Amino acid sequence: MPMDQTAALRVFMRIAESGSFTRAAHLSNVPKATVTRHIQELEAHLGVKLLQRTTRRVTLTAEGAAYYERAVHLIADLDDMDEQAANARARPQGRLRVEVGSSLANFVLIPALRGFRQRYPDVQIDLGVSDRPSDLVKDGVDCVIRGGALPDSSLVARRVAQVGFVTCASPAYVRQYGQPAHPDDIERRHVPVHYLSSVSGRPFPMRFHRGGEAIEVTAAVGVSVNESTAHLSALRAGLGLGQTFEYMVAPHIATGELVPLLTDWTRPKYPISVLYPSTRYLSAKLRLFVDWTAEVFGELAAPAD
Repeated sequence: MPMDQTAALRVFMRIAESGSFTRAAHLSNVPKATVTRHIQELEAHLGVKLLQRTTRRVTLTAEGAAYYERAVHLIADLDDMDEQAANARARPQGRLRVEVGSSLANFVLIPALRGFRQRYPDVQIDLGVSDRPSDLVKDGVDCVIRGGALPDSSLVARRVAQVGFVTCASPAYVRQYGQPAHPDDIERRHVPVHYLSSVSGRPFPMRFHRGGEAIEVTAAVGVSVNESTAHLSALRAGLGLGQTFEYMVAPHIATGELVPLLTDWTRPKYPISVLYPSTRYLSAKLRLFVDWTAEVFGELAAPAD
């Protein structure tokens, strides 16, 4: 049987990006033996070794790295040609892998997702929900929706909104501890509920700005939670006071289940961005999803400048 060079190229790219034959097989939805056969045939066809195998990881040889760079552009052009020929831009289809933080998923994206599905019923959405950062290339993710400052990377980032914070606590907590008159009171006589960084494992400080004054509160006594919706649950349960997103707490403040505190202080708005790999080719389904996400988050809060 002659070698299917296009299939072999796609498998080779998956291995190069994930560093694993097993992971490449999973992402390509083929048996591992098929992945091995494709690489053996490709290396035999070229007469060079593309991959260096160790017990822990698969890496590119110098020839493999150069071949990968050309393969990325070649496959992108091929996909673009296929999509245009099939008129997929008018009716996008296929699988789209999206990673999103917990609160953004549960409070914003999932409630609105039916609208996207009605517009584009042939696009399958695989939604990964976690507050932990993911490696888009290694994990085979098309895009990720995340908040906060963005690390320097090769990813393309489109900022879609900036959201505000609210400092709040339950009525039961306020009855027991009272309301702080100043951010300094939190460290002196209050119990904080901190949100833990999924990267560092350390709590994010509560930040307060008023005029030219800026205060950070990092009181250690209290409860710390590493997932955003659980953080809200802890506040509602009266475990302490804390800062969380306005879009999450607004309904609970409206019903009196949570009480806003230190309302004459603000915290800098939190940027929300969509990130995707920086390749020359952007599929129709991903482009449409990114545009739709900008619409959804534009309604949530004022878009970034």
